[in-house]
Amino acid sequence: MEIAVFSAKPYDRDYLDAANAAHGHRLKYFEVPLDGETVGLAAGHGAVCIFVNDNADAAVLEALGHGGTKLVALRCTGFNNVDLNAARDLGIKVVRVVDYSPNSVAEHAVALLMAINRKIHRAYNRTRDFNFSLDGLMGFDLCGKTVAVIGTGKIGRVFGKIMLGFGCDVIGYDTFPSPQFEAMGARYAMPGEISVSADVISLHCPLTPDTYHIIDADALSRAKRGALLINTSRGGLIDTEAVINALRSGQLGGLAIDVYEQEAGVFFRDLSGTIITDDMLQRLVTFPNVILTGHQAFLTREAVTTICETTLQSVTDFESGKPLANEINAG
Repeated sequence: MEIAVFSAKPYDRDYLDAANAAHGHRLKYFEVPLDGETVGLAAGHGAVCIFVNDNADAAVLEALGHGGTKLVALRCTGFNNVDLNAARDLGIKVVRVVDYSPNSVAEHAVALLMAINRKIHRAYNRTRDFNFSLDGLMGFDLCGKTVAVIGTGKIGRVFGKIMLGFGCDVIGYDTFPSPQFEAMGARYAMPGEISVSADVISLHCPLTPDTYHIIDADALSRAKRGALLINTSRGGLIDTEAVINALRSGQLGGLAIDVYEQEAGVFFRDLSGTIITDDMLQRLVTFPNVILTGHQAFLTREAVTTICETTLQSVTDFESGKPLANEINAG
């Protein structure tokens, strides 16, 4: 099948080509993201393969349909960038990668937490200049602290399990409670408990209309003063302006994020020689108690291998008329 692969990076090409040896699809790579200006590149391709910051809104999907595209294959788990209602009305199937490596994202969240707590980023910069002063590098023991996991799916559960190994009291919140979360020794929080007792809050839920800005000014005002906030899920879960204000006042003790709500057009690109016009992003990186990584939590050999294999298997199943195990349906 002809597949137009958008937002293709070198590692995408390497791993998709390796996985495609078992399928024989014809892959056409485009470095540009899918949007209203680039959708014409997909004309004549039965499938498009897109990533987290590609845009598959109603207008783009309509253009894809006119160009002969019948399948949108997301090489990621989140699908907030696809208009599922429009896809259904146009007869375009949408698939995603439901399960690749929850360990990759959960372990990155732990790395961010350890780094922001123990000031690893500041120590690294200091010692590069042979400054071995310890002033300002004080952290706290994680053992005995309360860690709140917002979203207790596979990634959230792996993160919680690691935190239990540190000796933390792990509490969770999810609209669909998981028996596995409780079975491993964690527990679901009572109303108001997270804001009162959580020393660390880590976000592991999808971005939906209900979770958009779940961390806003009100939530931050009720949080334990000095708490650390970790986000490896989706940038839109956090109201960035409210977080900046909470950092400035000291209400929030630190922020470590791998995602940013305005990351489209910025992340996955080398902008080191350009002027960044995003004022919020500019302000974020000026705080000494903020760590920002560029949506790399998924980036392990194991995860990318599974993502590529699962994505191409979905295309093969679609082409063969088989049921689509990873199909996403509207509503």
